[in-house]
Amino acid sequence: MTLWKRIRFRREWLALTAMLKLVPLFPRGACYWVGGVAGALVARFDARGRRVALSNLESAFGEELSAPRRTAIVRESYQHFARTMLDLFWSPRLTAENFSRYIEIEGLERLRLETGASRSCIAGAFHYGNFEWLSLALAWVGFPGAIATEDFKNPLLLGFFQKLRDQSGHRTVPREGAIVRLYKTLRKGGRVALLVDTTLPPHHPTVVIDCFGLKTIVTVAHAWLQERTGVPLVPMHTEALPGGRYRVVVHPKVEVRPGATHQEIAPACWDSFEPVARKDPAPWLWMYKHWRYKPAGASGYPFYAQESPAFEQIAARADYAKLDRTALPQASEVSG
Repeated sequence: MTLWKRIRFRREWLALTAMLKLVPLFPRGACYWVGGVAGALVARFDARGRRVALSNLESAFGEELSAPRRTAIVRESYQHFARTMLDLFWSPRLTAENFSRYIEIEGLERLRLETGASRSCIAGAFHYGNFEWLSLALAWVGFPGAIATEDFKNPLLLGFFQKLRDQSGHRTVPREGAIVRLYKTLRKGGRVALLVDTTLPPHHPTVVIDCFGLKTIVTVAHAWLQERTGVPLVPMHTEALPGGRYRVVVHPKVEVRPGATHQEIAPACWDSFEPVARKDPAPWLWMYKHWRYKPAGASGYPFYAQESPAFEQIAARADYAKLDRTALPQASEVSG
């Protein structure tokens, strides 16, 4: 590591440490307002991210959205994300006793019924709304577990964010080797949570799904875990409410037929969420490159999408999984 990089990493750590001391001092309304202002400013000056977001919206919605509406959604998307990050720094003000003043949960009783006495489940969250508070609230209502997180280029930040995300009773699991740790947690009757709309390169464990009518490649971890353990896979998202409050919406568990593969399970999880993002697109993270790869010769994708033979192979497996298995010969019928 170069000297300049070490200095930069230390400066980032010091800045976040200062924010962690300062932000919890804000009144709730002030924190929400600052997040909105900060998001609007970043949306104005982050030319690269804004271009990605506008291209994503054009590819996903086509003529459904006018150019001014797309611009407004991009600004709101930045604001949602800025508030989510600022709220994570404000979250030391939340406790098991007071969090319900700021976070309500819809579908909690159904979740308890679907998961039974063990409450074992795979919580599949999305980069939508305040996904950080979703995770915290889940533990406070009796579903603490292992949560998979992204790695940081700055290693000093790992423990920093781990402390914030574990404060309600979770156990943070770094991405390297996460699938094994999550699997062991489920085998012991525990609970796991992960973001299921994360795009990964084809050489990672991935699956191709249809997303806003376009093919994209996402993590397969949630589908693989459900396939191997049979534990309920429950999609969840967060909606903003007036006054800086939020509602966590727990979807019904994904209905999985016996013998379903992860190429079938992952799209079913996304399909439960897409209508939410279509109805109110702004809270989704549109400046993220959701469509990094595209089928050969395909049009209508964002400008940054690239063709990839490995992506084509994974997409072919996903298309095969959509076929009616009852119409295909079984292994026992073709052996010998």
